[in-house]
Amino acid sequence: MAVRALLKPWAPVCRDNTRRNSGQAAGYCVELVRKRDYEGFLCTLLLPQESQNSVFALRALNVELSQVKDSVSQKSLGLMRMQFWRDAVQDIYKETPPHHPVALALSQAVQRHRLTKRWFMRMIDAREQNLDDRTYRNIQELETYAENTQSSLLYLILETLGIKDVQADHAASHIGKAQGIITCMRAVPYHSSRRQVFLPIDICMLHRASQEDFIRGSLEKNVKDVIFDIASQAHVHLEHAYLSDTRMDNQPQTCARSFKKRIPKSAFPAFNITMFLKTLIEDKKIIWINYHNYIKETLKDISV
Repeated sequence: MAVRALLKPWAPVCRDNTRRNSGQAAGYCVELVRKRDYEGFLCTLLLPQESQNSVFALRALNVELSQVKDSVSQKSLGLMRMQFWRDAVQDIYKETPPHHPVALALSQAVQRHRLTKRWFMRMIDAREQNLDDRTYRNIQELETYAENTQSSLLYLILETLGIKDVQADHAASHIGKAQGIITCMRAVPYHSSRRQVFLPIDICMLHRASQEDFIRGSLEKNVKDVIFDIASQAHVHLEHAYLSDTRMDNQPQTCARSFKKRIPKSAFPAFNITMFLKTLIEDKKIIWINYHNYIKETLKDISV
């Protein structure tokens, strides 16, 4: 009860009839995802209509969890918020969700699709462990975190589509890892501005790139090599989820790729996020370009 009392100021409350609560909760989730996860917002709009509200609820939970670390000044407060969501999931499966719009929307999704509780708990546990400002020791640690967060989210999205398939789960695992790795790289400018670097230590050491190199905005070859190697690992995971279609060799590369034939076609909408991931990795290394542009803007501000 103490945790929920603490969270009241930031947890909007819906107290009207059930139907109105559901509508307000769904609208809240859509708006939260639109503001905080625009790529996820667009991907969700491409899903079958009967799954959209449920997936918006799942993505809204992901946003809530991801924001905890940067929204608290003390780890203890972050732990309390994570405990709130852990308790909320438990209550959802008891059909007594708390009066929080995301929890109410999740309750509807769980009832409609019989979602697996384990994936929710894995997401919360991983985010909680990540409250410590600890750099990943190696790429495997980053992949594990991505598996527990992004892949778990994809497993739940597959369930909203009625998909329970080993091959689809295998693809979701690799796509989630790729997304987690790319998210880590895209966050480099933000973290660097706060004098933090979370890129895998083993790859940084391999290229003799220090954390100060990223914080200072170095454009040396060793920094580029770190970014390239990490992006390449994300690309490997996408390759595991995709298979080239030789019958389409005369088509542009973006069209000449398809999911492995063993994956049910009905699962494809869950993997719409790969459109963004492929672009970020393959289209002239946009990740590096964004980092480069960030550094140029930083240097410009300093010179002024």
